[in-house]
Amino acid sequence: MMRTGSSPGGQRSAPMWIWWLPTLAMAVATTVAAIQVPDQARAAVIGCGVVGTAAVALTAGELLRRSRALAMLRAQYAEHQETLQRHLRQQEAATVQLAKERLPEAVERLRRGEFAENVVSSLASTGPASGLGAEFEAAHHELLRSVVEAVRAEESLRDSAQRGVVNIARRVQAIVHRQATDLREMEERHGGSGEFFADLLRLDHSNALISRLADTIAVLGGARPGRQWSQAVPIYSVLRGAMSRIADYQRVSLHSVAEVAVVGRAVEPLIHALAELLDNATSYSPPQTRVHLTASEVHAGIAVEIEDGGFGLSEEARARAEHMLETAREGIDLDDLGEAPRLGLTVVGRLAQEYDFQVSLAPSAYGGVRAVLVVPHELITTAPASGRAHGIGAASGQRPSGRSAPSAPAATKRVPSASGRGEQEPMDEETPEVVERTASGLPQRRSRRGRAGARPVSGASAPEQAERDAAEPENPAPGMWMGAFQEGLSGKRSATAAAQGHSDKSSNEGE
Repeated sequence: MMRTGSSPGGQRSAPMWIWWLPTLAMAVATTVAAIQVPDQARAAVIGCGVVGTAAVALTAGELLRRSRALAMLRAQYAEHQETLQRHLRQQEAATVQLAKERLPEAVERLRRGEFAENVVSSLASTGPASGLGAEFEAAHHELLRSVVEAVRAEESLRDSAQRGVVNIARRVQAIVHRQATDLREMEERHGGSGEFFADLLRLDHSNALISRLADTIAVLGGARPGRQWSQAVPIYSVLRGAMSRIADYQRVSLHSVAEVAVVGRAVEPLIHALAELLDNATSYSPPQTRVHLTASEVHAGIAVEIEDGGFGLSEEARARAEHMLETAREGIDLDDLGEAPRLGLTVVGRLAQEYDFQVSLAPSAYGGVRAVLVVPHELITTAPASGRAHGIGAASGQRPSGRSAPSAPAATKRVPSASGRGEQEPMDEETPEVVERTASGLPQRRSRRGRAGARPVSGASAPEQAERDAAEPENPAPGMWMGAFQEGLSGKRSATAAAQGHSDKSSNEGE
């Protein structure tokens, strides 16, 4: 009898001659008995011996037949068991391959945009085709199809949600653009009223902050920021444009800036990324401290450094911030933002991944955080740039060497108004709304001096402030700046315009 759990194929069958020993013994015993018994009893003994020997022989033959049948059954069982084990190993290998190779490949191909039917058919044809059985292969095929359909539905739902978010952001951008247009028309109509004009500029700046938030939502949805630039813009204008999109722009000190330009397609993303970093720097540092902004040439491109005097980051906080940047570079869903999303670094990471910016965080010499954003050479040009970022004019520090002094005393008191532009209502990207000239001779919008709690312009003395206040009632009439804007747009100032500017200044001072 076999033991439970033992393999029948491991037992050896008995030799054939052993089964005939009882028959031989019976025959020998019958012969001996026939010799020993008397003659009158010998016939009966021989008869009984023959019958017994025949019975034993028949029994031995049956046992031998059954032994052979049992051995054959054992061999068949062992073969069947080996077949089952082989099939089990093949099924395990096929299941592991399905989980580790075919399903991840199917998900990746779906994310690349391939059709679900093509993915299922191609992966089904490349799966193991031997020894698994039709039912098992059909079950694997059905499982693969179910997973692919579920992933496709999830991807479609995510894409639909992202498109919906982008569409909402675009609608907000369109509303903000219309509001900015209305504000500019009001500024042109009421430019002669200093207080009213300053209030309009404050509204315009608040409108720009709303536009930046709409751009942020669009970027998180996988779209570009709202505005498009076709021409290169100087990095100086890009930095000023970023400064104009934060609330505490007056705390930013702009220092040395490289004399290069940013190609058109990267202007708006760079402005937006720098605005988010500047907003973080001003938000997480004491209100009485300054935020220092520089842009210098390095081996990898242009390094824009933002340093604040805040409390700094611990190693854990810095690692968490860098992890947030890296996660955003790899791709992030809207679900990953959570109930209280921190959008700044997430948006910077998305833009860095899209435009190959390099962003790093380190301790600052001022005790806070130093954020460095490196713009690669592919996005930089040294050719003359005719574009100019809208909204530049946040008062903060002196322009680097190489630029002439402003032609009017009030040129340094302009406020930023970098309202974002929705793609639904594009406007000429080379027509910033301005009423005065910057240090480079280009026209520039008026400032909002009446902003409550605003800090004095860096470097502005009390006499200069008094002179600007005295000159305020004599503001030029709305629309008079258009000719100056056209001259500034061309990058040239005619002798007539220069003479007119000096004449106007002398007239105002005389009054």
